[in-house]
Amino acid sequence: MNRRPLPEAAVSDPNSVEMLTVWIADGGLHCSIKIGMYTSMGMNEVGAWGRILADTARHIGNALEEQQGVDAREAVLRISRSFDDELALPTTSAQGKFVKKN
Repeated sequence: MNRRPLPEAAVSDPNSVEMLTVWIADGGLHCSIKIGMYTSMGMNEVGAWGRILADTARHIGNALEEQQGVDAREAVLRISRSFDDELALPTTSAQGKFVKKN
């Protein structure tokens, strides 16, 4: 398994929470997602995930700029267009089951 390193802040903060982990395995995308945390805090879960995905896109844009010289703002715009296109006309289906951790 090829895992990404943990961010220093996640390691040093005893209250850090892993919200989303994504793998490419067996020819498809596999996710581990923490759903329900925001609802349990009385917050809008859907809106929170929109912010998480937007922040993730910005982090990807920044990484592409640093690693490949791609303009971060342009990368985010292209990610956003690709995201919208994929939601409108999916090239793959999201399959699987929700496994609840006790």
